[in-house]
Amino acid sequence: MSDLDPENCITFQGVPGAYGHLSCSTVFPKMDAIACDTFSEALTAVREGRAQLAMIPIENSLGGRVADIHHLLPESGLYIIGEHFQPVQHQLLGVPGSTLSDVKAVHSHEQALSQCRGLTRDLGIEPIIHADTAGSAKMIADLGDKSQASIASSLAGKIYGLEVLRDRVEDRIGNTTRFVIMSRQRKDPDPRAGSCMTSFVFQVRSQPAALYKALGGFATNGINVTKLESYITDASFAAAQFYIDIEGHPEEAHVARAIEELQFFSAKLKILGVYPQNSYRTEYSA
Repeated sequence: MSDLDPENCITFQGVPGAYGHLSCSTVFPKMDAIACDTFSEALTAVREGRAQLAMIPIENSLGGRVADIHHLLPESGLYIIGEHFQPVQHQLLGVPGSTLSDVKAVHSHEQALSQCRGLTRDLGIEPIIHADTAGSAKMIADLGDKSQASIASSLAGKIYGLEVLRDRVEDRIGNTTRFVIMSRQRKDPDPRAGSCMTSFVFQVRSQPAALYKALGGFATNGINVTKLESYITDASFAAAQFYIDIEGHPEEAHVARAIEELQFFSAKLKILGVYPQNSYRTEYSA
């Protein structure tokens, strides 16, 4: 990373060819995408000024929320400035010259293998769990064994010189991962420029019906809550922290009223970001 301009770098977790890498290339094709071993490393690089942005997965339409992210984001010192919905389109990749009939085993991340059970069943091949999708593609390229294949992205296939033996091998079409784009600077958009999202975390006061009362302001002010999840923050299990996404901008009067009511019943509240609503939301619901 030292030879690159930090202002033109975006980090992702995984190895080159991962779906995080594909997301970086899709949204910011002119930026240098930097692979990091962990989500924490990807966020730290931005906080320390070694990169401008981070592309972080937060949830998947089939697998649910990404583990540990809700713990990492509030403590990262960064802000969400955008969102991206990445279609997960798995490819069966093999070494050059191989065919479907050559393949005896397929390697990939556990989730990817579970999303492609129909393929392994129909071809009668052995699924072998690997740490990640793109890493399995690199391993197959290094092995050079026609009997071994990988399930990974098309980008991984290009990077490691593998051939697509079968395209779109996932069992269910529509598998999508939502990523958030993190920055050191909070960049609230103009609420008049279009639909916005606001993400924050909060803890309710330890009293009966506190959560019910805290969320009441969103109902009375007609605000759509698109995501609400709880998780424990300490060993006492006494207080849960909540992550929430809402449609709207804090500068809009009805949103401001709802957040004010939420604060009244909360022990603490922290806004993680205000950002433009991705067009995927309206396109998918149309």
